[in-house]
Amino acid sequence: MINLKYKNSEISVPTKIFIDNEWHDSIDCNDNFQIINPVNEECLGFIGLAGKADVDKAVESSRRAFNKGDWSTMPPMERGKLIYKLADKIENEYREVLAAIESINVGKPIGESLPYDLKQVINTFRYFAGWADKIGGKTIPVVSHSSDSPNQQILAYTKQVPIGVCALVLPWNFPLQLLTFKLAPALAAGNTVIIKPSEFTPLSTFYLAKIIKEVGFPPGVVNVVCGTGQVVGEALSSHMLIDKIGFTGSTKVGKMVQTSAINSNMKHVSLELGGKSPIVIFEDCENLDLAVTNSYHALFWNAGQCCSAASRIYVQSSIYDKFLEKMKLMVASRILGDPLEMTTHQGPQVNRAQFESVMKYIELGKKEGARIVCGGQRWRDKGYYIEPTVFADVTDSMTIAREEIFGPVMAVMKFDTTQEVIDRANNSEYGLVGSVFTKDINKAIIVSDRVRSGLVWVNSFNIIDPAIPWGGLKSSGKGRDVSEYSLQMWTETKTVVISASL
Repeated sequence: MINLKYKNSEISVPTKIFIDNEWHDSIDCNDNFQIINPVNEECLGFIGLAGKADVDKAVESSRRAFNKGDWSTMPPMERGKLIYKLADKIENEYREVLAAIESINVGKPIGESLPYDLKQVINTFRYFAGWADKIGGKTIPVVSHSSDSPNQQILAYTKQVPIGVCALVLPWNFPLQLLTFKLAPALAAGNTVIIKPSEFTPLSTFYLAKIIKEVGFPPGVVNVVCGTGQVVGEALSSHMLIDKIGFTGSTKVGKMVQTSAINSNMKHVSLELGGKSPIVIFEDCENLDLAVTNSYHALFWNAGQCCSAASRIYVQSSIYDKFLEKMKLMVASRILGDPLEMTTHQGPQVNRAQFESVMKYIELGKKEGARIVCGGQRWRDKGYYIEPTVFADVTDSMTIAREEIFGPVMAVMKFDTTQEVIDRANNSEYGLVGSVFTKDINKAIIVSDRVRSGLVWVNSFNIIDPAIPWGGLKSSGKGRDVSEYSLQMWTETKTVVISASL
């Protein structure tokens, strides 16, 4: 158990392995893994990491719950009621507690986790609770071509059925929100799930498991095994009795997950991977302040630790200097500090490794000739804080314009023509999201159609809703999270053909 201090109380978070609605010690891995507070670099407590035997035990539980339990065969409306109940429980009793756990463990401001992350979590559960009894199929008109049975009547129909046992492998930057993007549709479709949270930020997932049991989900429907990617992640992706793996994380690891999944039992795979997302700002945008504000939040949200972070800002030459002036002023007002203070805008990076990685990118930007407009330094001697950093005079060949930094580092670049900026925006291995600011509807349509990304916002950024598909093209992944489209990722099409003679 880890006890976290919040306001004038303590939050007790279970830290063991969650299987069959009970907490268990690890079978074959006795490592005590430190959970570090990124604010002060002190130890919050220890968790026991799972091993391969624990994964086998979780799979056995999930398989039993799917094959012999009452989850996959439960009336869909009843499944939906349980998911609704979970959403209500979070909203009415645990919203602030989960937000506080998220902020302490990740280092993100509670002004982000409470009104935004938890809102997405609750809305996503409710959205898919409503879908549980609406996952239907089609009837198919079929004509008999048999000369022996000219009066044969044929009925053919399809139904969407749950895939089975699904493993969810999650990253450390949005532990609850990104988990819910997969967990909610998987449960609504009738699957059982095994969750592997990041070993760096597992606390909110542990606490969610506690709530899931409290709400009344049957044993084995949701299991949680926390361990390293090399051990638990590999065991899940290669397991012969797991039917689907949903992964969110880096492109490098995503490719490894896909290879392992295919080489084992050809299990279903959906991948939400990295990004190097562009924002295109034309000189005719009606409100430059709006474009600046959106670009600011698009990059610096969660200290830049977002797969969708808009780290490539293309600004038309005539307004380039004005954009930089306004961005510098906005960044100057950014408050770094304690994530549990509502006045804090930016917390620390999640851990030392991430802090050091981002600082190396900043030094590379300087070395390769980009100009620092503001930031670029460590903030405070204690904690993994980095000043919000803006680079100007960036070229497309620079490392900070090509590689995913996952930190508060913005690259601002000039462009002149529409075709030029489309070509440059597409000159990336990634294609997660993008945005365009212009009052010209023709230009908005052309750019949003031709920029190769899974989602494009016009005159906005980060409008996220459970009804809007989320996912990328190219090295940003395959498949979609949330929305009606994501249900295709968690079901299979089964066809039934019935023959009857008069």
